[in-house]
Amino acid sequence: SVLQQTPCEQSAKFSLQAGKIVTLAGFFSVFLLVGLCPVAVVHADITDGNSEHLKREHSLMKPYQGVGTGSSAQWDFWGSTLVTSQYVRLTPDERSKQGSIWNTVPCFLKDWEMHVQFKVHGSGKKNLHGDGIAIWYTKERLQPGPVFGNQDHFVGLGIFVDTFRNDLHGMDRSFPYISAMVNNGSLAYDHGKDGRSSELGGCSAEIRNRDHDTYLAVRYSKGRLTVMIDVEDKNEWKECIDISGVRLPIGYYFGASAATGDLADNHDIISMKLYQLMVEHTPEEDSLDWTKIEPSVSLLKSPKDNIDDPTGNFRSTPLTGWKVFLLLLCALLGIVVCAVVGAVVFQKRQERNKRFY
Repeated sequence: SVLQQTPCEQSAKFSLQAGKIVTLAGFFSVFLLVGLCPVAVVHADITDGNSEHLKREHSLMKPYQGVGTGSSAQWDFWGSTLVTSQYVRLTPDERSKQGSIWNTVPCFLKDWEMHVQFKVHGSGKKNLHGDGIAIWYTKERLQPGPVFGNQDHFVGLGIFVDTFRNDLHGMDRSFPYISAMVNNGSLAYDHGKDGRSSELGGCSAEIRNRDHDTYLAVRYSKGRLTVMIDVEDKNEWKECIDISGVRLPIGYYFGASAATGDLADNHDIISMKLYQLMVEHTPEEDSLDWTKIEPSVSLLKSPKDNIDDPTGNFRSTPLTGWKVFLLLLCALLGIVVCAVVGAVVFQKRQERNKRFY
């Protein structure tokens, strides 16, 4: 004979069935997300202290041997630049100065990381200093101009450490401000808007008049551009910019430049160290002519998405189409799970109530 189940047994059975439904739904959600969401792999910084990967022909270090104007020089300079035994001063703390220093050897590395040790300091008080310093990876070198001592409409990559606010309406960010720009020669840097219309991302950083040197790292690998800073002298990198979809060719030149205007600062480079990143590429990537790649960014975003938060971090990844799709899909899946569980609960309660009559 079939034994009639007690209410406690029915309740236990219902709980088990509902638990299985929730568990299966949860498993399906995780499976769906893992299948659809790209996995963000963060590579360790293999360059710190690893002299094996240091490329000396692209590095500027004390006592600055190989700096000059001779045929064998690996670095040469222009303008107000002064080379001493302790630093390379691009501009003195004087008005209307421009200076730059450039590697004479083109870089043919597909994946690299540049560490810059620098110092910006001067006698100017708060908001009475300028203009800033820039790190370059560009097609042309030694081309003086209005963009922190380098030419406008450049071709390549520029990292700007802007110490003076020009846009009085842009009060949502504090200065000094670090930003990045990729250009194929068609874009102009808008000083009046502090480069907002063309920047890829950025962050605020208190780099000026520190008692210690400050550091900036620029990494380019597998189409991903990452800029990190260390302004506290704690030997810890803090992410400033991280954006994918960046295309940069090989064969360009590294350099640094700085400029002063009506306000001034000392802009010093202590070292620039380039490291090769050991990264494997697909056969398709290796078959490309990397010298013919045009500098570009496939995931450009509106400047209004460049939002600083109070902690100094930067939100550089607004909600793109696929992210919105995934959020909606997850929300829909949650509604379906709740509906199924609710239906099971309602059905079991109806069956139990019928047995009591």
